[in-house]
Amino acid sequence: MHAMPIIDYLLGNQVVRKAIWKIWYPFLTKRLHQEGVIFLNYAYETDPPMGIPLAPEEEPDRACIQLYHHVGSLTDLAGKSVLEVSCGHGGGASYLTRTFAPAKYTGLDLNPAGIAFCKDRHHVAGLDFIQGDAENLPFAEGSFDVVVNVEASHCYPDFPRFLSEVARVLRPGGHFLYADFRFSESIAPWEKAIAGCPLEIRATTDIGPCVIRGLEKNSERSLALLDRKLPKFLHSLGRDFAGIKGSRVYNALVEESLSYRSYHFVKK
Repeated sequence: MHAMPIIDYLLGNQVVRKAIWKIWYPFLTKRLHQEGVIFLNYAYETDPPMGIPLAPEEEPDRACIQLYHHVGSLTDLAGKSVLEVSCGHGGGASYLTRTFAPAKYTGLDLNPAGIAFCKDRHHVAGLDFIQGDAENLPFAEGSFDVVVNVEASHCYPDFPRFLSEVARVLRPGGHFLYADFRFSESIAPWEKAIAGCPLEIRATTDIGPCVIRGLEKNSERSLALLDRKLPKFLHSLGRDFAGIKGSRVYNALVEESLSYRSYHFVKK
């Protein structure tokens, strides 16, 4: 059995899947934090280009930032209490807080090493970080006006439970801003879970073409980083993780056997 089918088989088991991601993310964090990597998500670019104003130091991360900008623009965040579930290295949390002026923004992630990195790296008024599980959110019912989740839920063993937790911590009339992907064999259960969740869909957008353009912009930089920071035996997994041009993820997007969408939900 080849390496990728073995990985696919293991990720099909919920217990093993969660264990793998608990190991992989801290490993990656330790490898990447010295490089100053603050975005772990894929990328986004429109045609013509979005052209959002960025500071010079943000330009290398433009394509990754633009995915967050797209998601964060789905509703008005100004003055709101916002939770981002699975905030990674906190780059998106920092950008959305500085750009859209929520009253409070909380970034949550399962990876304690990632949360430690976020607390050390991002010092923005109104922004804080907490370690926690997406399927057992450590907040009271109705705690937030907005929940954000970018490119993380495909790692969750129990996606319907996550959606229930989002609905629980949202206030009535609150918004869930969501972007993620699924391979073709996983689309039906993904859609079934979304249809069955206690949230109303306000908008759905196929952003695959925008993600492809973003990945193409980032591929050269991502490949150089991969070569520097990962051992050879992890390069195949690393190429998929980064969505490098020619990787399984990139090819699946081009061939449309992978669907990448953004959603705007409202709590009924």
